Amino acid sequence: MRTMLALALALSTPAAAQSTEGTQTAQAPVRAGDYAYQLFVPRGYAAMPRQQWPLVIFLHGSGERGSDIEKVKVNGPPKIIARHPGAPFLMIAPQLEEGGDWDQVKLERLLTRIRKDYRVDASRIYLTGLSRGGHGSWAWATARPDLFAAVVPVAGRGDPARACALKDMPVWALHGDNDDIVRPVGSFAMVEAIRACPGLTVQPRLTLYPATNHGSWEPAYDEDALWRWLLEQRRAVPAR
Repeated sequence: MRTMLALALALSTPAAAQSTEGTQTAQAPVRAGDYAYQLFVPRGYAAMPRQQWPLVIFLHGSGERGSDIEKVKVNGPPKIIARHPGAPFLMIAPQLEEGGDWDQVKLERLLTRIRKDYRVDASRIYLTGLSRGGHGSWAWATARPDLFAAVVPVAGRGDPARACALKDMPVWALHGDNDDIVRPVGSFAMVEAIRACPGLTVQPRLTLYPATNHGSWEPAYDEDALWRWLLEQRRAVPAR
């Protein structure tokens, strides 16, 4: 990804940086029964002690559930970061248990821990996920629009009845137009419902990839424009 590489060059690592910077490391759950997760700390984090960093939260799909935390790196931002470790943001990628679904209480407990332990820019917390994680992204963002600067659901579906919670949030939904696992109407219906909200302040975006089935996350997360757009989004009122 050209954009991420360019951003990485702007934040190159001094020799004194901690060895864990620029790598994804497996982390234990906040408490028993919570999610283990992959944590990415950007290069230069320790050398810039006053800097606040954007945070990307990634929710994986059904295929990465289980107890092997390395599976989280198979798709999406963790896969991208494995190729481009100069990404200029913090990232957490929790893992669902086998057969599980995303639990917002557990997710918020994890987010609280990360915000306590790391210098997270409260105006730049981003949420994205694919397939089951796309569903989870729609659900969490509509439940807590006060938290996120932007949401990027990929190949997911949400509840259009709750869509107006996102009328002030930057949204970019992406989907394959031939998806027969999660039909593209899942994204289309949410975007149309947001557009119909009274008092809409931010127009949502929708990208449909032609001749693409369920794996639309491959072209989606390889979009330079997506990452550029995401990292430009800021909340006027930082998350509390």
